[in-house]
Amino acid sequence: MSGRHGVFVARRVGQAALVVLLTYVFTFLVISVLPGDPVTSMLRDPENGFSDQDVQQIVAYYHLDQPVLVQLATSLGRFLTGDLGVSLRTQVPVTQLLGDALPSTLELTATALGVALLLAVVVAYGTQFLPPRLGQGIVRAVPSAALSVPSFVIGIVLVRTFGFQLGWFSITDPDSLTATLVAGVALGIPVSAQIAEVLVANLDHERTQDYVTLARSRGLTSRELFRRHLLKPSALPVLTVVAIAVGELLGGSLITESVFGRQGVGTLVETSVTGQDLPVLQAVVVLAAIVFVVVNLAADLLYPLLDARLRPSARSAAPVTAPARTLSDAVAGAA
Repeated sequence: MSGRHGVFVARRVGQAALVVLLTYVFTFLVISVLPGDPVTSMLRDPENGFSDQDVQQIVAYYHLDQPVLVQLATSLGRFLTGDLGVSLRTQVPVTQLLGDALPSTLELTATALGVALLLAVVVAYGTQFLPPRLGQGIVRAVPSAALSVPSFVIGIVLVRTFGFQLGWFSITDPDSLTATLVAGVALGIPVSAQIAEVLVANLDHERTQDYVTLARSRGLTSRELFRRHLLKPSALPVLTVVAIAVGELLGGSLITESVFGRQGVGTLVETSVTGQDLPVLQAVVVLAAIVFVVVNLAADLLYPLLDARLRPSARSAAPVTAPARTLSDAVAGAA
């Protein structure tokens, strides 16, 4: 790794860490300035069953009797050491609650991402090699149709079809392999449409380049050209779309988990909202920010590795032709 590339990585990592810290501070301040002091109101509510001693312990732990800036400093210090506080509803550490719920959500998100990438590549391949009427007409219309249907609607249809009618999985065992795959399909179809549109638009763009004509003159078949020369440059902008899609998958998994009855972060959010468990809600918001920032950071760091023209040392040298279109160009072309 060159010194210039090391500076680039360090700057990106620093920016990512700053975004996470600002997200934590913003979430904390929003909760703190809510009218009516919701934390204290919850503690004093007789229906929640907190004794006076419990209330005193929670107030002392969160420094609720101190100014907001003192509470923020204490909370931020704990966050930097991995302490996300204690659930007001269950009196269990928030990190333990997230640790119990996160594996199921990550399994669903990873399955959905794999399904989305597979479907996007299949659609893109079909637009390039199927007969014009089919490939240029029906297949190119598939992403737009998939985008118009919410994931929870797809999930309900899949549960009814494969769970109740065909009996491929039991609705009482939502964590089974088949049930997870079906849930991943429901969550991944809308996301696959976004990826496919960008990938197809960039494949169309790359096919007009001079190097494609040269490759054809050397006797390469269409499939060899697709695999060896078109797919990689066309996939570079897809990295950005995938990074954004991971955040969308994480958010969409909350609804999909409810449809399929999975016990994950979605269930944790639902119970926390119902019980006004604000420390858990804050932790979930920060967790989503961390996932989104880390994935986008990984995409930023992968771009220079996949295309030498995007490396800091290359950008400081003589000007070169733009290696790949930006995300806005790709989306505009797809539209």
